[in-house]
Amino acid sequence: MSIELKILAWGCVLALVHIFAAAQVRTRQYGTKWNVSARDEQMPPPSPLVGRLERAQANFFETFPVVIAAILAIEVAHLNNNLTALAAMLWLGARALYLPLYAAGVPVVRTLVFTVSFAGIVALLWRLLA
Repeated sequence: MSIELKILAWGCVLALVHIFAAAQVRTRQYGTKWNVSARDEQMPPPSPLVGRLERAQANFFETFPVVIAAILAIEVAHLNNNLTALAAMLWLGARALYLPLYAAGVPVVRTLVFTVSFAGIVALLWRLLA
């Protein structure tokens, strides 16, 4: 299996980490009874940590489909090379750092890390379009 496909698999693991991190903290705030309910009642606003984890999750899922499409297209077209492997690793490493930075409320570094992950996506797309 190529490095790019392994990175894609780890990206799926990271997606689950995003989902469960936000769900765990949300349940800690609202309680297990709320978690197993239909959630029809009006709830107080989420805590800052819940909000940050939800926004980090939304941010991840805004770019993950692009990464999936790019890596699969690279695989199908047999365009894998050292650049695509490095770009995929750059994307995954930055995204893995992004979640705890966002959860901790670190402002500027978080944005720089996002920019690095975005550069990885651009490099993957560059390989497809060059």
